[in-house]
Amino acid sequence: MFIFEIFMKKIIYIFVFTFSTMLITSCRFYSFTGGDTGKAKTLQIDFFRNNAPLIEPSLSQKFTQDFRDLFLRQTNLELVSSNGDLRFEGEITGYRIAPMSATAQQTAAQNRLTITINVRYFNVFNDTDNFEKPFMFYYDYPANSQLTGGTLETAFTEIIERITQDIFNASIAKW
Repeated sequence: MFIFEIFMKKIIYIFVFTFSTMLITSCRFYSFTGGDTGKAKTLQIDFFRNNAPLIEPSLSQKFTQDFRDLFLRQTNLELVSSNGDLRFEGEITGYRIAPMSATAQQTAAQNRLTITINVRYFNVFNDTDNFEKPFMFYYDYPANSQLTGGTLETAFTEIIERITQDIFNASIAKW
């Protein structure tokens, strides 16, 4: 009986070790975000210049940095400054503020900030994945508040988070 218990413990240890090893090594090939980087090992995200008719000075830097951060968090790619296996480039083409709803006194009750980013994506391993297209999102805010300080930061955070995730889904997750 004692020998049988020792034998079973060894079998269980071997099984747990084998299963754990397989689980750890298989995670290297799958991303829990649903993204498939294929053979790619490097990522290049160029600076997104602001070519919109109305320019907000901090938008280019914030967008580019948040875009890079998203990819570094959700993939295991190495960020490089040139010759990336996956490459993103583009420009901010739209920054527009427009009234959205009116009050009884025919004044704006709510304004909408809309940002449009034109993106070009290149995959050196699969040309069929390449694309160029615009991505756009908006943020509504009360007309009686100024688009400065905390309101502007909140707007940028929400818009950039949505646009960068949409770009990730179109390029890596292929949604």
